[in-house]
Amino acid sequence: MHTVSETLLADLIAARLAGHGDQLPTVVASGNFATPTVALGAVDRALAGYRLFVLNAQHGVPDRAGVIPVTPFVGPGMRGHPGLEYLPSRLSLVPRLFAGAHRPDVVVLHTSRPVDGRVSMGTEVNILPAAVEAARAAGGLVVAQLNRRMPYTFGDGEIPCDAVDLAVEVDMPLASPTPRPAGDVQREIGGRVAALVVDGATLQLGIGAVPDATLASLTGRRGLRVWTETFSDGVLALDRAGALDPDARLVTSFVFGSDELYTWLDRNPRVRLLRTETVNDPAVIARQHAMTSINTALQIDLHAQANASYIRGTVWSGFGGQPDFVAGALHAQDGRAVIALPSWHPRADVSTVVSTLTEPTTSFQHSHVVSEQGIAALWGSSQQQQARDLVEKVAHPRARPALAEASGARPRRETRSHVA
Repeated sequence: MHTVSETLLADLIAARLAGHGDQLPTVVASGNFATPTVALGAVDRALAGYRLFVLNAQHGVPDRAGVIPVTPFVGPGMRGHPGLEYLPSRLSLVPRLFAGAHRPDVVVLHTSRPVDGRVSMGTEVNILPAAVEAARAAGGLVVAQLNRRMPYTFGDGEIPCDAVDLAVEVDMPLASPTPRPAGDVQREIGGRVAALVVDGATLQLGIGAVPDATLASLTGRRGLRVWTETFSDGVLALDRAGALDPDARLVTSFVFGSDELYTWLDRNPRVRLLRTETVNDPAVIARQHAMTSINTALQIDLHAQANASYIRGTVWSGFGGQPDFVAGALHAQDGRAVIALPSWHPRADVSTVVSTLTEPTTSFQHSHVVSEQGIAALWGSSQQQQARDLVEKVAHPRARPALAEASGARPRRETRSHVA
């Protein structure tokens, strides 16, 4: 690993890729809230044009003529871009993309400073180990932004310094997104979802106010484990409340949250950040004790299909890990796959429960669907019963008459036994 200045880094990258030919190089960079802004800026100055592959890109990634955004999970930094190349893929399969047409020519990491000859990818591991391996196998370039504030986390994100070609040192705070406070509806949903979580369960939660409210309602549980794609400060709160199994490792692929969370993560032996191929493998998920997958959606229909990816025909995010964890949880012993969502969308002023999705399906066949109205336990019920329960227990009262009519549901009748 050669540590250089930002200016020299750009010059060396330009020289390295000068003979690349007419084909645009592919640059894979740390995503979510670990964007390596300085190192990525050097790459951007070095290359007139390239394909930028980032997972859940935030605002501030390069956005100019010549840069083609590519991603299987759309973040705000790429959302709505007219040149976006969206790659539909469940997250567990994304690393396979690097073996083909999306093989990286440059991988840009945001890492800790070296410790005993190694650096750590810190808060963002995810698909990056596979990207590094693919780049090195093909003679590509691995660049690291060494940040003294990046926590050193254990797991698959630890790589030897000689696996990095060029590095630039920075001292800059990590992104700490402000969580949206939970309202009454989200707290009601969180409490209902928490009622489905048993002591000793293994948790996976998505991102947003409902998962946060769910975690806040679980502080009284004991022996909980964590096997999840991501977590934030809610898991730290569970740990401090004594809700987590002290002997079980907390497994995730990426983390974001407060400075306090990042300090807690630094060299914490209980936390392991593992690569996506392991964390999101449905077969591995299915082996977790009482695996409980809790995710949100934009819509749910009366066939128990969830749309968490599209709005008005345009991709908003992507599959992410939701289908991986839904399938894994359903195959786990005593597992549950929960979709939790408000029954009414206040901004659009529409029901989130619809008769049939008109958008692509993100996941399906969940064991439970939860709203502030109630809980529909779907597994093992007939299609007619599922539809009836979604209408009567999940949908907003304003939407129930039209949904009942669309489903052909009939009011339940009392049965009488006739004795001769």
